[in-house]
Amino acid sequence: MLLQHLCGLLLVLGLCGAPSDAQVKKEALLSDKISQLMDWSGRRAVIRMNGEKFRKFVKAPPRNYSVVVMFTALQPQRQCGVCRQADEEYQILANSWRYSNAFTNRIFFASVDFDDGSDVFQMLNLNSAPTFIHFPPKGKPKRPDTYELQVRGFGAEQIARWIADRTDVHIRVLRPPSYAGPLMLGLLLAAIGSLVYLRRNNLDFLFNRNTWAFAALGIVLIMTSGQMWNHIRGPPYAHKNPNTGQVSYIHGSSQAQFVAETHIVLLFNAAVTLGMVLLHEAATSSMDVGKRKIMCVAGIVLVALFFSWLLSIFRAKYHGYPYSFLMS
Repeated sequence: MLLQHLCGLLLVLGLCGAPSDAQVKKEALLSDKISQLMDWSGRRAVIRMNGEKFRKFVKAPPRNYSVVVMFTALQPQRQCGVCRQADEEYQILANSWRYSNAFTNRIFFASVDFDDGSDVFQMLNLNSAPTFIHFPPKGKPKRPDTYELQVRGFGAEQIARWIADRTDVHIRVLRPPSYAGPLMLGLLLAAIGSLVYLRRNNLDFLFNRNTWAFAALGIVLIMTSGQMWNHIRGPPYAHKNPNTGQVSYIHGSSQAQFVAETHIVLLFNAAVTLGMVLLHEAATSSMDVGKRKIMCVAGIVLVALFFSWLLSIFRAKYHGYPYSFLMS
C-alpha cells in the first residue's frame, strides 16, 4: 500500500514538473523571435518593419523584450522635414545602444514608415508623424509610453532619458565626430596669421584695447547664444509644420533649439549689451548734455525692450516660468 502511494506521488510530481507542449512551443517561438530580432539588429540598428512584422514581433505574444518604435513618414512626397531630422537622432540613439558594451536583447529599436505600414497607423489611431511609442514586454502601452515630442524635443539624449524612465535601460549617446568646427577654426587662425604677416611692419593694432574688447565680447555672445550647442547637436535652422505650413524659429522645449533661435538670442543679447554701453557712456562721458540724454534714453529703451523679449523666449521654452517684463 505504501509503495502504491509513493508511486502515485512520484507520478504527480513528474506530471507537474514536466513542461507542457504548449510551454515548449511558446519558449521556442520566443527564442526564434529574439534570434531574428538580434540578426536584424546586427545588420541595422533600427529595424524597419511593415504591418506583418509589427504584428508578429511587437504586438503578438510571447515577448520578454521591449520595443521602441518610431512611426514616421520619410518618403519625399509626404514633405515631413521634421521626420528626417528625428530619424537622424533616432539612428544615433539606436547605434549608441547597438555598439555599447551593455547591449542586450532587453530592448530593440524599430521604425514603421507610413507608406510601408499604413495599416499599423490605422490600428493605433495615429494621425501624426513622427511619433515614438514604447511597447513593454507585457501588456499594452500606457500613456507615459508615448513620447511627448512637442515638450521634450527629438534629441537623442532626451529620448534616451525617456527610455531609461520606461525600461531602466541607460544608453550613453555617442555622436559621430564633426570636423567642421576645427576646420573653420583652422581657417580663421590662418586668416589672422596672414593678416599679421601682411602688417608685420605695423603691429600697433595688436595693442588696441577696443579690438580685444570687441573680440572678447563677440566670443561671449556666441557662446551664450548656444552656438556650441549647434556645433554638437546639429539642429535644423527652423521647423516648418507640414500640416499648416507655419514656420517656427523658437523651439518649444527647453531641451532643444533651432539655429535661427541662437541667432535671435545673439542679436537680443548684443542689443542689451549695446544699451548698457550707451548708459555707461551717458553717465561718464564729457560730451554735450543733450547728446548724453539721447544716449541715456536710447540705452534704457534697448535694455528694457530686448531684455523683455529675452524673458518672453525663456517663458516660451521653460513652461511655468513666473516672471516677465513689459510683455508676457
